[in-house]
Amino acid sequence: MSDNHVSVLLRESMEALAIKPNGCYFDGTFGRGGHSREILKALGTDGKLYATDRDPCATKVALALEDSRFSFKRGVFSRISDYFPQLGQASLDGVLLDLGVSSPQLDNADRGFSFTRDGVLDMRMDPESGMTAKDFINKARVSEIKNVIARMGEERFAKQIANQIAKARNSQTIETTKELAEIVKKAVPARFHTPGRHPATRTFQAIRIFINQELDELQNVLKRTYPMLKPKGRLVVISFHSLEDEFVKKFVKKNAKQDLPPELPILDSALFEKVQLIGRPIRPSEAEVASNPRSRSSLMRVVEKK
Repeated sequence: MSDNHVSVLLRESMEALAIKPNGCYFDGTFGRGGHSREILKALGTDGKLYATDRDPCATKVALALEDSRFSFKRGVFSRISDYFPQLGQASLDGVLLDLGVSSPQLDNADRGFSFTRDGVLDMRMDPESGMTAKDFINKARVSEIKNVIARMGEERFAKQIANQIAKARNSQTIETTKELAEIVKKAVPARFHTPGRHPATRTFQAIRIFINQELDELQNVLKRTYPMLKPKGRLVVISFHSLEDEFVKKFVKKNAKQDLPPELPILDSALFEKVQLIGRPIRPSEAEVASNPRSRSSLMRVVEKK
């Protein structure tokens, strides 16, 4: 497996975090440590960085990083309070979440994330727990498969794809990524095939998000890390899917105003704002996309606690 992984929006995310030398930070998606290493470079001797990742390969890299300022736990980022009980309310200066799947995961056919590399249908971020994509595709109700592909992949041909999957699995078990990709390709009318984009892109993305409960995880980590942020603390989220970005926007909207009794006579404009978006959404530069095409769908939002 290639461990080559280029951290997306690296410079921009470091600027967004506005790292304080003696600050305390959380990197919820360690990956191969690109963002974490940059944070550590900016920290002084009294700074602290906490990190998580559920991938065993990421864990090996993290545990090899010898730095007294760095603490790592393998697992889902929504369990930050369980892994690091020393972190309480208003204890973090910044949180970084780089969502989606990493290049090493995509490049390893055995992980089953990519339709361009034939491998077993797995797609689990943690290959040691949970349901595999193979189990889901071959055992779930056709209606459930359709709903997952439609909602999490925003795929207009979800019904046709689910029916084609059902037809194929009636003959034999769908075992590999290549088999599933070909099934999806047949289900999507040829005139809707986009040059340079495989017809199975949205379907694979949807199944991966569902298998790993990524949207639930995102919702939970936003709720749990927000109270941990200090005033002026920043939450930086890099997303690769419109649904992820929508969750961030909804979170900001929900937390933007103080909870007050509805009968209290006060104008909305006078309410105390608790959180705000900083600047406009940031996308990778043309140069970054040229050097790392996988960054093209990334989008970064920066949220500051008031």
